[in-house]
Amino acid sequence: MIRPSICLEMIYEDAPFVDRIDRVADHGFDTVEFWTWPDKDLDAVEAGLDERDVSVAGMAANTELRRPEELERALTDPSKQEAIVGDFEKSIEVAKRFDCSNLIVLVGPELEYAHAEMYESVVTCLQEVAPTAEAADVTLIVEPLNTAVDHEGYFLEQSSVGFDIAHEVDSPAVKINFDIYHQQISEGNIISTVTENLDAIGHLHVADVPDRHEPGTGELNYPNILAAVDDAGYDRYVGFEYTAAEDDDRALTAIRELVTE
Repeated sequence: MIRPSICLEMIYEDAPFVDRIDRVADHGFDTVEFWTWPDKDLDAVEAGLDERDVSVAGMAANTELRRPEELERALTDPSKQEAIVGDFEKSIEVAKRFDCSNLIVLVGPELEYAHAEMYESVVTCLQEVAPTAEAADVTLIVEPLNTAVDHEGYFLEQSSVGFDIAHEVDSPAVKINFDIYHQQISEGNIISTVTENLDAIGHLHVADVPDRHEPGTGELNYPNILAAVDDAGYDRYVGFEYTAAEDDDRALTAIRELVTE
């Protein structure tokens, strides 16, 4: 059965962040996720979650308030590894506070290094912090992003490279966040890629293509995709990270209908 998580960052943008927890809970969802934590009132978030008995499926491991392709403490930069590990260790402590199972890892931009150097830097950073994540029962989920539409200059685009990274790090605490929206733009072949790589996937993100709205508004057949993923035995969270096509309440109603079919 699909385990939905609603990303709070891109919905009800006219409402204070904590109030979005109530809105999501009012639609019958009991799990949320968000991006960076240093810009949040963590005490208020914790109180809001407790009041509605809502859990957190994921948040960002990166602490910089920058776009993924503009990170200064990038995993692709061999000179920044110590700072990155320190950032991630702080994020693991926050994840433990919220009993959050996943930390989303954005690797950063292409830099003036050889591709192999940047790749090895990403692997080394993850290997350094993996034991801390394992001890905390937190999974670092590394996210490929499309560079054609949203994140020009980002290092990690193809899911196959992400899977290689996860396998090379060789830790149960390091997997891939497979964002179906991004990977449909980058490579397509969604069902086969996901179902053939479940061992390396720790989280799924969902939005339709081309406009990154809720499922049912674009070209992707999400009932078929989610049924295939479910049938293949995927038992982790599916995060709905989208902007509503017209109305936030209507979008959440559509998602509720999709995951209960």
